[in-house]
Parts: sequence; structure tokens; C-alpha cells
Amino acid sequence: MNELPLLIELQGVHDGLRVIHRDLSDFPPELAALDTELKTLAKKLEEAGKALASAQGQQTTLTANLASAQKLEDQSKAALKETRHKVQFTAAIRELDERQRQKAAVARPLKEAETRAGTLEKAIEEMEARRIQAQAQFDELHRIFLSGHENQVEAERRLLARKEELRQALPAATVTRFDRLIQHRQGRAVVTLEKGNCGGCNTRLRTPLIAQLREEKHIICESCQRIIHDPQRP
Repeated sequence: MNELPLLIELQGVHDGLRVIHRDLSDFPPELAALDTELKTLAKKLEEAGKALASAQGQQTTLTANLASAQKLEDQSKAALKETRHKVQFTAAIRELDERQRQKAAVARPLKEAETRAGTLEKAIEEMEARRIQAQAQFDELHRIFLSGHENQVEAERRLLARKEELRQALPAATVTRFDRLIQHRQGRAVVTLEKGNCGGCNTRLRTPLIAQLREEKHIICESCQRIIHDPQRP
């Protein structure tokens, strides 16, 4: 199977989609502002959600600790009521004071965690309400924006369909390699030979590689690992 024509076409499809996506992301000011706000809100909601989970985790732990401290205080109070001797009474008073200090040491951070969780819940509720509102505004303006770019939207649909066809026609290993190059080589997996240089990284190819390219349909650049072909060869 000669993979090169399919790879060249797949690269062309990626190039075309990149141009279309760039054009379809070039929003007018109002739409761009909403897009930025939505991204900012998404980030803030994620951060607030993590902070809330942390505060709630602290609440759970501190609530259990407070219950244990309360139990110890109750036991000390009961022991104090049953104490009859002065020396034992003094010791019981000291023990009760210590238990009460321990409970207070847990109660304070628990109150802080509860307050923090409540504040975060309110902030998340307000941000989520605004996100829903902004998303609705964005969707409406985006619909209008896309209606003015019908040709590009249709071209994108066709290219995405062709992209899937090409991926299905190529071996899985080839597709995986192509995807990796697209991701790590600025969206260029397949390049041409340019005056003896790699068209991707501009590295001068060694003479044996040039000879190999004359014999084969394509070669792999030793420097950037891109797929190189010679457009002058039939």
C-alpha cells in the first residue's frame, strides 16, 4: 500500500482545517469578550470547586474531632460530679479545663472551615449563574456569527468527514505517528524536500538520504522526524 498520497492529502486537510478554525475563531469584539469571560469563569469555577472540596474535607475531619473532644469533655464533667475528695476534685477540674481547651482548639478551625465553605458555595453559585447567562449570550451571538460564514462551516464539515475517511484508510500505526508529529511539530507532519533540505526544520539532508528518497516515495527526517517527500518525483 502506497501511504504517501493519503498522508499528503491528510496533511492538506489539517492545513485547511487550521485556516478555517482560525477564521471561525476570529470573533467580533462582543463575542470575543464573552468567549474570554467564559474561559475565565471556567478556570475560576474549577479553582473554587477544588477549594470547596478541601474545605469540606476539613469540615468532615474537624467535625469528627469535635465529637470526640465533646465526648471526652462530657466524661470529665461526669467524673467531676462524682468526685468527693478535694485532691481528686482539683485534678478533675484541671482535666475538665484541658478537655475544654482541646474542644475549643478544634471548634475554632471548624468554624473557619464552615465559613470558608459557605463563602465558596455562594461564590460558585453566583459564578455558575453568570456562566449560564454568558453561555446563552455567547451561543446566540455565535449562531449569528456562523450564519455569516456558511461556506466555511460547510467546508469544515466536508474536511472533517474526509479526514475521518483518510484516517480509516491508513494503518493505525501510521495514524498514531502522524498525530504525534502534528501535535509536536507545529501541525506539520508531511513536508516537501526544499533544495536538499527538510521543508520542516530546514536541516540539510545527508547524501545517502537524498539517494534513498530517489528510490523510495518518502523518507523520515533524521532531525525532526517529519515525513519528507519530493514533489518533483512522480
